[in-house]
This record gives sequence, structure tokens and C-alpha cells, in this order.
Amino acid sequence: MTATGTGEGFGALTWWGFSPALDLQMKCLGSSMEHMNLSEDGTPELNILLVGSGDCRHLLKTICQAHRWPPRRLKFYIVENNCELLARQLLFLTLALESPQQMGLQEKSEAFLELLGNSLIRNQTAAYLQEKANLFIEYITDLELQQRKVPLLDLTALKFKERDQLEGIFKFWRNPDPKIFQIDKMWDLRNRQYLGTRYDSRKGAYDWDLSMKLYDREVSVLNKQEYYRWREKGVAFELRDGIYDIPNKSLASGLLLKLKGEKIPARGYWGDVATGPFITFGIETEAQSLLKKANGVHTKSAQDISLHNITALFHELTTNTRYNPTPVEDEHPLCQITEVEEAAEEVEEESKHPSDKEGTTCGSEIPLASPEKPGEMSKDEDFDSLCPKNVRVHFLPLSCVRDLHLKSKYQKLFNLIYFSCSMVHQLTPELKLICAPKATLLLELTKYMVDLRKEQLSNFSTRVTELATEAGFAAFGTVDGERDAFARYELQEEPRPSAEVHS
Repeated sequence: MTATGTGEGFGALTWWGFSPALDLQMKCLGSSMEHMNLSEDGTPELNILLVGSGDCRHLLKTICQAHRWPPRRLKFYIVENNCELLARQLLFLTLALESPQQMGLQEKSEAFLELLGNSLIRNQTAAYLQEKANLFIEYITDLELQQRKVPLLDLTALKFKERDQLEGIFKFWRNPDPKIFQIDKMWDLRNRQYLGTRYDSRKGAYDWDLSMKLYDREVSVLNKQEYYRWREKGVAFELRDGIYDIPNKSLASGLLLKLKGEKIPARGYWGDVATGPFITFGIETEAQSLLKKANGVHTKSAQDISLHNITALFHELTTNTRYNPTPVEDEHPLCQITEVEEAAEEVEEESKHPSDKEGTTCGSEIPLASPEKPGEMSKDEDFDSLCPKNVRVHFLPLSCVRDLHLKSKYQKLFNLIYFSCSMVHQLTPELKLICAPKATLLLELTKYMVDLRKEQLSNFSTRVTELATEAGFAAFGTVDGERDAFARYELQEEPRPSAEVHS
């Protein structure tokens, strides 16, 4: 038995995307932007439909970098095929909106990556997940409370059945018993099923996938140590020296399994065990210094790049300025030379003029805000400071794409539509009915899926282009499944009926 080319390594749920995060305003075609509706105050509205994005990467990057673009109202509509994925998106969105007074920039970034890509997390992160699970139960059962807490989020379109399922998921998250989800054993079981007879020589299989596939697909920044660790244990990011031993319950999901001819529900880990969460934030960056090589080897890892990118996004969300930390190597020598002299001066100065020193730093992290006195912020104000007023995120019912054209409020609405590679089968000709004129269609390709051979990559890109053409879209540029992570298409105008000629 061999797993190569079977697709089993991807799993049944896309916990993370198989492509880098995008600023969707950058990918939206200029012709699509010209047909944006205007809000009551005259601000252009960009309506975006995200189908199966899996995680929050495109949503977060677009929101965090919105200050780089002319003022627009951004309206996102999220469709997934599984409630667990909606629950995770709510978790990541809430984490991103935590105010600086509640959570520091570094702590927030590390917690995000742990929850995104680790099967095992630290005790502090597990406590955060449990705390937010209680809050999410309040959200899902009291939409008025949710609107006061996170006004940019709209859950009203979800069906009662889906809200009940979400409540059950959050109750599972808040259960402190680590034995109810033994993901370390489940991970090993998934590995055994995927690798089959290659399990006993699995390090060779890891090396083959990394060296002969991912490196060949421009993921050379991913080093062996971090990739092997993730393939073996499911821990992608070890950002601290702490102990990673608490199961990440946000990666649990239910699946119907066949047993003696009958289908029975089973909770476990049914996600990716082949590619990894490094692709989302860890292979591309604006900080080109992180991509430098020494003797042909990258000096930074995918983990380093992921942490920098997430930190930069959260910094931009808070300050509306680009993240530009002072290089550590330029600061440390000065700090080391002057720290003894300055320490004595500071003690003497503080004794004369007591003052708050929290706004100063010698490290690379830029202070985001001066916190108020402890305890002054009420619970209802937790997220107010980081809720962008011109952003609205709508969670839609599961797998509802094919029915959206039946509702008048969605007809000719969307300026940009995104499909993940796992949901592209829902791309049908009816899609053009919910598109604004000249709308942009953005499709995720399978470039970074290590379980697919090169000819399968090409076949996939050919097939999705056929689906897009049938729906009335034309390719914008070339579509190369082996080279590109995405393909862009533009909605074509329907030919006008020719005028009748009367004799």
C-alpha cells in the first residue's frame, strides 16, 4: 500500500489553506473595482464571497492591510462545508481583535500560530481557548450580546441547526479533560493509515515529500527539523521553550465512519498530515531580509517568517501603519554598552521623579498603546478598539453557494469570489447571477499539495478553467497549475441580442 497520489494526506477538513495569505484588494481586478456599489455616505462597497477558505488568512490580511487602500467598506461573506471550520474562523477573528490592553502583540501572535497549526499547545493557550469557548457560547445563543461585543460579525444568516452545532463544538472546547481528545494517538493513527507499509521508514517518506516535492515547488525556506517535527507529532510551531502537551481541541471534528456496514459518528483528527500549515504565512514575506541565504541555506525558517508576518498583520490592525521593527542586531550592541550606566541613572531619576516606564523599549517590538489603569476596561469594551467600522463579516449557512442566486439580496452583489481547491466543485453556471459586472473570480490551485503528482496539478488547473468558462468567466493571464498558487478570471459580459432587421 502506498499513499502517493491518493489524496488521503489532505484529510476531510481543510484546517489551514494550501496557499499563502492574500490581500484580496490587491487581487481584485481594476475592472471589478469600477462596479462597486456606493453606501449611503458615498463610500464604495467591496463585497467578497469566500468559499471554503478553511482558515482566516485571506480575511485577516485584507482587513489588516485595508489602511493601504482608498477608503472602502469591506463586506465578507464566509461559506464553509463544516461547522468546525466556522468555529475556528470565529476563534481567529476574535483573537486578532483582542485589544492591546488585554493581550500583547507577541503573545497574540504566538497564540494564533499555536492554535492554527499545532496538535499540542501550551497550558496558557489551552486556557485561552477554554475561556473563549465560554464567550462563544454566549455569542451563539445571544446574538444581541454578540453584536455589542463584536459588531463587525454577523451570525444571523446561520440556521438554528448550525448554531446548535456550534454551541456543541464550543462546549467540547471548554471541557478541561485532556483525555477526551487524545490527538497524539489520533495523529499517529492518521499517519499509519496514510503511509501504510511506508510507516516504518517514515522519515524517508518525510524527506522525499520535502526534498522532491515542496522544495521543487518553491518552499525551500521550510527546513527539515520543523517539517519532520510536524509530520511526526503535528506540532508546527514551537515558539517558546514551554511544554506543548495539551491537546488543541479546535482541531477536533466529527466524521461518519463505516463499521460492519453501518455508519457511526466518530470524533477525531481528520485533517492534513502531508503538507502542513507552513504555507499560509511561512513562505512569503515583505521583509526580504528573512529570505536571505548563507552558503545556499536559508538563515530563517518558515516558523520565523510565519511569526513575523502574523506580528506585522496584528501591528497594522492596531496602528494602521506598516510594521517596521528595528533590526535586533543594530540595537543589542548599544543596549549592552549602555545598560550598566543607564541602570544607575534610571534608579536615581525614578527616586526623584516617579513615572510610568511602560512606553519605552530597547527590543524590537514597537509599543502599540499605553494601557489604562488595570481593571478600568469593562467586559463590553473588550473588542471596541480593534473593531474596524468599515468591515462586516457575514457567516452564511453551510454549502449554500448553489442556492445564493435564489435570494434577491445576493444577486449581482459580489465583486470578488474566492474558491478553495476543496470547494471548487461548487462552481456552477448559476454563479454569474450573484456576481457584479466584471467580477473577479479567484481560484486556489493545488501547487503545494505534496500528495499530487505534477500531471495532476496540471489536470486540476485545466478542469477549474473549464468550470470557470462554463460559468461565464475568462482567464486573466495564464493558468499554470505547476507554477501558480492561484488563478484569476474575469466575468464576461453576456452578448447582447442582435436587433431584428425589418424589411
